[in-house]
Amino acid sequence: MGHDLPELLDQERRLQLTSFDHDIAWELGAQLVGAARSAALPLVISVRRGRQRLFHAALAGTSADNDGWIERKSRVVDRFGHSSLYVGELFRSRGTTFEQSSDLDLRLYAAHGGVFPLIVTGVGPVGTVGVSGLPQVEDHEFVVQQLELYLTTR
Repeated sequence: MGHDLPELLDQERRLQLTSFDHDIAWELGAQLVGAARSAALPLVISVRRGRQRLFHAALAGTSADNDGWIERKSRVVDRFGHSSLYVGELFRSRGTTFEQSSDLDLRLYAAHGGVFPLIVTGVGPVGTVGVSGLPQVEDHEFVVQQLELYLTTR
């Protein structure tokens, strides 16, 4: 997939917020929308605190299927506390797949890249930021790049 487990864990270690609230969710979501529009990317964008959706946008070229993918990937992050790509890679590193070995309802969970935990330093995971619309590694990389940019400009 192009990402090893230590690299994915390092992203989670580095990309932490000092706080998180409705305003930050809006700023982060709006930044992702702006970047996606600038690159003409067909993305659904979601920012959540716990299970509450604080920001949601569906850009041209997306469908309700992308909303479903966001929900399924977000459930994986909520359950495992790591990015959806990390969870999928973790199962693959064990010689199996999430689909074969997680014992979870695959209609509700998807360990495909694109949703990243929002971690507050000293607190832990408090929510998620995610996209759906590109191949899974590209979804993941878009979110990571945008979170890096957000953290360096705040």
